[in-house]
Amino acid sequence: MAQQVHVAETDDDGAGPERRQDRLRRLLDRVTRGWRGDRRIWRRGVVTAVVAVLLAGVMAGHARIPNAVGNLGSLTETFLPWFGLLIPVLLLIALARRSATALIALLVPAVVWADLFGGLLTTKSQGGGDLTVATHNVNADNADPAGTARAVAASGADVVALEELQASKVPTYEKALKSVYAYHRVVGTVGLWSTYPMSDVGPVDIKLGWTRAMRATVATPAGEVAFYVAHLPSVRVKLAAGFTARQRDRSADALGQAIERETLDKVVLLGDLNGTMNDRALNAVTSQLRSTQGAAGDGFGFSWPASFPMARIDQILVRGVEPESSWTLPATGSDHLPVAARVKVDTSADSSGS
Repeated sequence: MAQQVHVAETDDDGAGPERRQDRLRRLLDRVTRGWRGDRRIWRRGVVTAVVAVLLAGVMAGHARIPNAVGNLGSLTETFLPWFGLLIPVLLLIALARRSATALIALLVPAVVWADLFGGLLTTKSQGGGDLTVATHNVNADNADPAGTARAVAASGADVVALEELQASKVPTYEKALKSVYAYHRVVGTVGLWSTYPMSDVGPVDIKLGWTRAMRATVATPAGEVAFYVAHLPSVRVKLAAGFTARQRDRSADALGQAIERETLDKVVLLGDLNGTMNDRALNAVTSQLRSTQGAAGDGFGFSWPASFPMARIDQILVRGVEPESSWTLPATGSDHLPVAARVKVDTSADSSGS
C-alpha cells in the first residue's frame, strides 16, 4: 500500500515543490562542482572583477566622461543601454574561471544597469489620452514615399510630423495623406499634417543656414498645443575625430532656446534629434520636456537603424500634456522606424483631483 501511495504522489511527473527543489540542488551541485574546498576561488578572476567594477563606474558616472576628446561622453551616452550586454559575457567568464570574487563584483554593474534601465523593460502604457501623434524621418532616398505616408497614417495619429522631405517628393506625400489630414504645412525639409486646424506656422532657426525645424499651433478639441518639428544635424563616428556632433549640439541649443520662449503651456516636440535622452548635448531641449517613451513607453523604443534598431534618436517630447502610451511603428521604406504616442491634452481633471 505504501508503494502505491508513493506512485500516486509522483504521478505529476515530478512537478511538485520538493522535486523542483531537488532539481535546483542538482543543478547547483553541477555548477559548483570542484569549487568546494578550492581556496583559489577568491584569488582567481581578479581581472574580471576589476572590469566589472569599471563597467559599473562607466554606467553610473557617464555624465562625468568628458566631451573634450572626440565627444566621448556623448558617444557613450548614445549607446549606454547596450553596455548591459557585457554583464552576461563577464558572468560566463566568471563561471568558467570559477571565481567567486568576479561573481560578487558582477552584482555591482547589474544593480547599476537595473537602476538606469530596468524600468524600460516593462510597459508603462496607461491606455488613455485624447490625442495621438507620430513622427517619422522618411529618408530623402526613400523609394516608396507614398507607401511610407500611408503606413504612418495607418497608425491613427491625429498629428503627424515628417522629416527629411525631399522637395521633389513632397507632392507625393501630400497626395497620399490628403484624404486623412485636412491641414498640413511643409517648411523646408520638415512638415506637419493634422486633422485639426493649424495657425502661426513658421520656421524655427536652429543655426544651420537652411530650414530643418518649424513651429505651429494646433487647435485640438482639448485646447491649443504648440507643435515643434525638428531634424537636428547628423552625427558621425570617425577614428580620427571621434564622435563629430558639434553642429548637432549648436542646433540643439538653438532649438532649446526657441522652446524656452514658447508662450503656450502645452508643447509637443516631434522629430529626429540625432541623439538619445541620455545624451547631455541635448540638455537644452530634454531639460524642458518629457519623453513619452520614458514616461509611458513600451520597452526601449529604439528607432534607428530600422534594420537593427540600436538607439532611440527619433523623439516625442512633451510639456504641459500627459503621456499615456508610446511605441514604435512597423518599418517603412526609410532607414528609421516611425514612432507614435498617445497623450492627454486635457489635464484639468488631473489638476483638480491632485
